[in-house]
This record gives sequence, structure tokens and C-alpha cells, in this order.
Amino acid sequence: MANSDRRVIDKVLVFFGVVTTLVLIAFGLIALDGYHFANDQVTSQLAAQKIYFPPLGSSALASPEIGPYLNQYAGKQLLTGPEAEAYANHFIAVHLSEVADGQTYSQVSEQALANPTNTQLKAEEQTLFQGETLRGLLLGDGYAYWKFGDLAKDAAIASFIGAGVMLVLVVAGMVRIKKTR
Repeated sequence: MANSDRRVIDKVLVFFGVVTTLVLIAFGLIALDGYHFANDQVTSQLAAQKIYFPPLGSSALASPEIGPYLNQYAGKQLLTGPEAEAYANHFIAVHLSEVADGQTYSQVSEQALANPTNTQLKAEEQTLFQGETLRGLLLGDGYAYWKFGDLAKDAAIASFIGAGVMLVLVVAGMVRIKKTR
């Protein structure tokens, strides 16, 4: 292959390297913006709910199904996705399992429809509905949205690293083009 042919190939590769670098930087910036948006939304929405973890040493944290998971957050306001997951899975879920012998809302609701005069079933149905709804919102709107934000942050980091590698390759290609004159 002639030197001039090799230079043309090098120039084409450098051009595509520059384009790839710019695309990776743009993608990284968009992903980083998504990360910040998701985290800001989760934090502001959770803050508005004014949910606080029980204080350290509280009897609410005494259960071995609760304490080991929530002691680290004791007394804090629930503001992050991981906190929402911990509260939903290790506080609300534990308390819901104590209602109606561990049955779910749909199971108790079915029984309540069949026995409309049973006030205990109606109270359990209401408690389970409220608890499962809050738990679902914390897991779906809090933890899951937060997790998507974290994935966007990881994508941004990977994209910026890729852009850095491509930039090094572009510079190496430009050096090679200059050397082959």
C-alpha cells in the first residue's frame, strides 16, 4: 500500500474518531443530565412526604427483620432511593406481614367483598391497601427511578471514558499522519 493511500485511510479513521468522540461526549452529557434529573426528582418528592426513620434505640427498630436494615438511617428523613427501598422492604413490608396473618390486600379484599359486614376484614383491607400502596410508590417512584438515575450516571462515566480513549486514538492518528508526510 502506498504512503498516500495509508494517509487517506488514517485521515478517514481520524475523522470518524473525532465524530465518535463528540458523540460519546454528547451522550455522556445527556446521561449525566438524566442522572441529575432523576436524583433531584426523587429527593424532592420524598422530601415532600416527610417520612422519617424511627430514632436509634426505638422499639420500632428492635425487630431483627427491621433493625439491621434501618439502624444506619435511624432518625433521618427518607430522601434517597436506597432509603426508600430499605423503608419499603424492611419496615412497611414487615408491618404488613403482621396484618391479616400475612395475607395480601387482594386476598383480604376478596374476603371482605364476600363478608361485607365483617368490620375487622374491612379495617385490615384498608390498612393493607394503604400500606401496599405506599410501599409500591416508594419502590417504584423512589427506588426504581433512583436506580435509573444511577444507571444513567454509570452510562455517562462509561461514555466519558470511551471519549477519552477515542481522543487518545485521534491524537495518535494525527501524529501518525504528520509523520507520514
